[in-house]
Amino acid sequence: MSVKAMVLERICQLDSEPRPLRAVELATPDPGPGDLLIKVNACGVCHTELDEIEGRTPPPVLPAILGHQVVGQVVACGAAVRRFSGGERVGVAWISSACGRCVHCRGGRENLCAQFRATGRDVPGGYAEYMTVAADFALPLPAVFSDVEAAPLLCAGAIGYRSLRLSGLRDGQHLGLTGFGASAHLVLKMVRHRFPASGVFVFARSAGERRFARELGAAWAGDTRDTAPVPLDAIIDTTPAWSPILAALANLLPGGRLVINAIRKEAGDQSCLQRLDYARHLWMEKEIKSVANVTRADVTEFLELAADIPIRPEVQTFSLADANAALRELKQRRIRGAKVLVT
Repeated sequence: MSVKAMVLERICQLDSEPRPLRAVELATPDPGPGDLLIKVNACGVCHTELDEIEGRTPPPVLPAILGHQVVGQVVACGAAVRRFSGGERVGVAWISSACGRCVHCRGGRENLCAQFRATGRDVPGGYAEYMTVAADFALPLPAVFSDVEAAPLLCAGAIGYRSLRLSGLRDGQHLGLTGFGASAHLVLKMVRHRFPASGVFVFARSAGERRFARELGAAWAGDTRDTAPVPLDAIIDTTPAWSPILAALANLLPGGRLVINAIRKEAGDQSCLQRLDYARHLWMEKEIKSVANVTRADVTEFLELAADIPIRPEVQTFSLADANAALRELKQRRIRGAKVLVT
């Protein structure tokens, strides 16, 4: 049986190549002994896919099938699989595998494993009708969410959850969100539930994103270059640029923490870092912390929290064949919530 897929064949820039993915038909993948074959029902579109396409975190082998926010149905199990029998709905996140033996894996930080492999980059992902996944890295999904709702929770939600945890925010403290796409809008929903006394202050270049933030209950929304009406205890940055980093540091209270939730930064405005002023941006024990990948525990804990609230992500759907259109909109910052491909 042949399978439809959208395939990346070469690294390119979306500004000059508006259709980076090509529609192809491939043979149905065979699951290994410890793998599942799943029929993909939905796959979220993530900014990391732009980083893969444009070469900031490129797939090691081309052609490649991107996509790491996958919801699907188990249709076949490898001979060694015991956790699944077929028919179950599962999610597949960015983490495809880790060694399980190193100091990071044994310490609960498999996201830092030197052998970390990513879905849709190091192994084929969900921009296809079928894919395989190691059974140990397939995640059961709460029934409360539809396939389309569940997809962005697997990365945008889970990485937002990890970012919020790393921010150290406590109820009553103020949080800034720089950029307001799929991940940040889910963080705002989490904060309003977990820390009801905390204000959320959103910095975004797009007037549409600022309106959307206010609709979801942000205490304030301004441009990325603006000064918040109050100093902030923590800020989570989800932008691809460098200039918002300086602006965020200037908006932090003494002892505040900036969490950078981005797998890579684009180089276009990197020279702005030459304007970094120690006294204004870093002194008084301000901290900068990056977020690297996710663990299975991050995804599982966030899904439980999201089901309990419940969090309903704002979603725009595209057909698998229209993956290029979804990526272009993401590149152009035409964002309202999350974008999801349906097969």
